Amino acid sequence: MRSVPAILAAVATLYAPHARAQDAKLAQELSNPVASLISFPFQFNYDTNIGPANGSRVLLNIQPVIPFDLNEDWNLISRTIIPVVWQTDVAGRSGDQFGLSDTVQSLFLSPKEPGPAGIIWGVGPVFLLPTGTDDLLGSRQWGVGPTAVALKQTGGWTYGILANHIWSVAGDEEHPDVNSTFMQPFLTYTTKDAWTFAVNSEMTYDWTGENWSIPINFQISKLLTIHDQPVSFQAGVRYWARTSEYGPEGFGGRLSVTYLFPTQ
Repeated sequence: MRSVPAILAAVATLYAPHARAQDAKLAQELSNPVASLISFPFQFNYDTNIGPANGSRVLLNIQPVIPFDLNEDWNLISRTIIPVVWQTDVAGRSGDQFGLSDTVQSLFLSPKEPGPAGIIWGVGPVFLLPTGTDDLLGSRQWGVGPTAVALKQTGGWTYGILANHIWSVAGDEEHPDVNSTFMQPFLTYTTKDAWTFAVNSEMTYDWTGENWSIPINFQISKLLTIHDQPVSFQAGVRYWARTSEYGPEGFGGRLSVTYLFPTQ
C-alpha cells in the first residue's frame, strides 16, 4: 500500500499543471485594465531628486479595480487610484508632508468579448477628486474628462495604451487649473509559470505649465496562489526620461502586491 505522503505527492503532480495554467491565465488577465477581474493592488513608489532641495517621495497607490456585469454583452469597470504620500523637501526646504493626494476615478464601458482583430477596448469618464490633505499634496481642483483603453492579447503577449484627459471644472481659485493629458503605453509578456515581464510609461503633459513628465518603468511580477488566494508580487525600476521643472530625476523604484478575486 502506498504511503499517505506518496499519495499526496501523486495528487500534487496531477493538479500542479492545472494550477500553473490557472495562475498564468490570471497573471495575463491582470495585464488587461478592463478584465472581468476584481483586483486590489497596493503599489509603493519611491523617487528622489525632487525640486531644488533634492527632496524625496514615497507614494502608496491603492488601486481597486471592480467590474460590474451590466448584461450579457457589456461590463462597467471601475478603476480607482487613491494616493497616500510621504514626502520631504519636494518644494525647496518645505519640510515633511504626509497624507492623501487627489483621487482619480475612472469608469470604462467595455464589451465582454474582444472586437475585430481581437481588440479589447473600453471608454468612459474620468474624475479628479480633491482629496489632498495638504497644499503640497493636492490640486484643490475638481476635474472631469474622457478616458479610453485599447489592447490586444495574443499568446503570452499583451500590448496597448490607456489614456485620459482631465480639465478643472471647479475648485480653489488660488490654485492653478488642471488641464492634463495622461498616456500609458504598455507591453507585457506572461510565461506559462505566471511570471510577467513588463515595460510601460506613465506620461503626463501639463497643458497649463507646458511640460512633460515621462517615466519609463521596467517591472517583473510573479503570481502565486496562497491558501486559495491568488496574489501577484511585483518589483521594478524606473527612469525619468523627462520631467517637469520640480519633478523627480534619475532612477526610482516600485514594489507592489495585488490581491485577485476572479469573477468567473
